[in-house]
Amino acid sequence: METKEVSFLEKIMQSVAVKLIMILVLTLIMLIPMHWISELIDERKYREQEVNSEIALKWGKQQVIGTPVLAIPYTKIADQISEKKVQNTEVKVIEKVKVTEWIFLLPNHVKIDSKVSPEPLKRGIYKVVVYNTKLNITGDFDSLNLSKLKIDPADVNWDQARVVFGVEDFKGLKATPQFSWKDQKLELEPDFNNLTLFSQSLTAPVSIANEKDSKQNFNISFDLKGSKSLNFLPLAAQTDISISGNWSNPSFNGAFLPEDRQVGTNNFSAKWSIPSFSRKLPQSWTGTAETLYKFYSDVEETQYAATTMTEPASATTYTQQTLTNDDMVSVNFLPEVNQYQKTTRVAKYGILVILLTFTALLFTEIVKKQRIHIIQYILIGAAMALFYSLLLALSEQMGFNIAYVLAALATVGLIAAFIKGVTKDNKTAAIFAGILSTFYIFIFVLMQLRDLSLIVGTIGMFVILAVLMRLSTKINWYQFDNK
Repeated sequence: METKEVSFLEKIMQSVAVKLIMILVLTLIMLIPMHWISELIDERKYREQEVNSEIALKWGKQQVIGTPVLAIPYTKIADQISEKKVQNTEVKVIEKVKVTEWIFLLPNHVKIDSKVSPEPLKRGIYKVVVYNTKLNITGDFDSLNLSKLKIDPADVNWDQARVVFGVEDFKGLKATPQFSWKDQKLELEPDFNNLTLFSQSLTAPVSIANEKDSKQNFNISFDLKGSKSLNFLPLAAQTDISISGNWSNPSFNGAFLPEDRQVGTNNFSAKWSIPSFSRKLPQSWTGTAETLYKFYSDVEETQYAATTMTEPASATTYTQQTLTNDDMVSVNFLPEVNQYQKTTRVAKYGILVILLTFTALLFTEIVKKQRIHIIQYILIGAAMALFYSLLLALSEQMGFNIAYVLAALATVGLIAAFIKGVTKDNKTAAIFAGILSTFYIFIFVLMQLRDLSLIVGTIGMFVILAVLMRLSTKINWYQFDNK
């Protein structure tokens, strides 16, 4: 009986080395669908942000509370330069004119007490954390030192003095804040034109007779609605902040971490004590009513310059700087699970899992002495890429952990059934299912570890490499070539 000779080209195509090169090329090609998966995750994440913004516009944005500032107008003589024609020649003329500017005085001491009640608000499949908070702000102003500011008391319009108080979004106010000055109740009104120290300012006229009379106490209490985070701009020489609420996953951000914090299963409390040394503003200064700060609603996606400054020796030389999130006390009310962040982290391991799966499939092919066509590799790779899309879709409906288990079971079951159909061997299919399950369990454990994920992941990869090296020593890599 004649034996059919294998051509040189067929020998090359049956070579393990060629098969390995084809697998590496296929793995690189799998980067394309993995990139599509990443874009899909980003698209769904941006959609969630859009819904969150829509809810915040109707409920209340991320709130920033600016402690009160005392503003007193005064008149000064300034040079005004103008151009006039004198005998058909343009000349510059300097005239002395009266202009009105403001004296700004920051509080001596402020104590803020906030009781927050966060809750998830759902729209469709998306949730955003909103909150109600009861705020009580007490404090006092010290005497104004006009000599330090080089201002004549006669130039000060004491009868036009006002207290300015900042709230980021008026829509979150349930009612007009209760304000008292000298133990006398006054009404706060919005000011959109003259005193724009804050994004949105509430002002009230106060009675001051002279610079010594500015030494007064005040109190503000109100209910406020907001979303995602609660922020405070500490402007006093000494600011004490106490925040408590029924939320198990608060994140303390901004320029200052709490000196004392307690985070329980369903509640938390935190306290800050902030001196003026951490402030970029002098205790008093003069100028126009420029906005003191710029709040960035999405800090992780926005880059801004963080500057530092010590209090100037003379307030008259002070150049106002715009404060940012880095100058605030911030509490973020994070959702219990951010499925998009976790799915993104899982997808970053996708190409590695696919490569390891193809490697395991190649070892199976060699050990079982049964060829697996490259098309079958492609189908298995497609199933593994689809795992991430399935995980994303399920996590939006039922949470990340349950979605991960279901997506992994579906993928492992599909591929194991396919391997059984290819090899006609239940044992091989079971072993391959065990290998895939190990990969998915390993990735899931990494997601839970956070800070330790790098070292555990590195050790895990080292162990996998050691196992592959050990197995490779027991395989005759030329068995196909000798057929």
